[in-house]
Amino acid sequence: MVLTLLARGTALASSREQLRTLGATQGCAPFQQRMATAGLAPLAATGIEVFQINVGKFCNQTCRHCHVDAGPDRTEQMSRETAQQCIQALAGTDIATVDITGGAPELNANFRWLVEQARALGRHVMDRCNLSVLLLKPQADLADFLAQHQVEIIASLPYFRSTQTDAQRGEKVFAKSIEALQLLNRLGYGREGSPLVLNLVHNPVGAFLPARQQALEAQFRRELWRHHQIVFNRLYTITNMPISRFLEFLIDSGNYETYMQRLANAFNPAAAAAVMCRHTISIGWDGTLYDCDFNQMLDLPVQAPAPRHVKDFDLAQLDRRRIVTANHCYGCTAGAGSSCGGATAA
Repeated sequence: MVLTLLARGTALASSREQLRTLGATQGCAPFQQRMATAGLAPLAATGIEVFQINVGKFCNQTCRHCHVDAGPDRTEQMSRETAQQCIQALAGTDIATVDITGGAPELNANFRWLVEQARALGRHVMDRCNLSVLLLKPQADLADFLAQHQVEIIASLPYFRSTQTDAQRGEKVFAKSIEALQLLNRLGYGREGSPLVLNLVHNPVGAFLPARQQALEAQFRRELWRHHQIVFNRLYTITNMPISRFLEFLIDSGNYETYMQRLANAFNPAAAAAVMCRHTISIGWDGTLYDCDFNQMLDLPVQAPAPRHVKDFDLAQLDRRRIVTANHCYGCTAGAGSSCGGATAA
């Protein structure tokens, strides 16, 4: 029984315990086996298009679905030395997109330096923003900074109503999110013809798959404009991953087995062939290299002989590396698929 594999609370922070739990799901074939049956094993990278930097786990919010287990009490933060190694590695490539995430990445002391350096190299920069961080007094000029450097904002907003959003992200977070979105709109973000891109991210509030992305985007667009006069460019749907805090929620609510079976039953070979790890490299706050941010939280670094630290970055080896997978990967391959850029398949 899954519940016997874990203690509550701090035990869930152990990547080893999380992997043991994921591997113990009853009635759920190992992910590697499903990939082999679909003719997709071994899964391999197809060339790096996205250079994703996770600058740490410190955050001003504590969201119940967070696969990073981020919060105000986390101390893991990327140092300037590691940030410099990231820029040095990036400069030796033609990787077009830099995706900065966290935690709340903007609260890292090196965030603005990373943005400036990446933009100086001519790269497109994305900031995965929780929105409420834009309203913190020490960050009063943050929105202006992001606009000045034409940083694309990927903003978390679970739903267009306060009840669902606050249930997932904390009391009064929805109101703060709306205020932040209105601020971004005033700066030109999300407006037609503007170079300032504002995309929203929806995670289901519960143990189920997201609704169809296109239909949900239309609904968000209509409701946010009707009630708040907010506009945006795109909506991305992302499946909640059975990792860290969301895994704890699944177990405590008695939904773990059902959720994992739901993911496995919805396995889509088209989504599996388009998983984001094939064109992304993820750099942890300490410089360790991972195939994706989810593997990072499970302490599953890239597979040898590819280098495992950004200071040893070797594009030729990383471009065609074999991808490390486990049962949590069902989250990215269920239904229409899931990635940092939303659905991946019809």
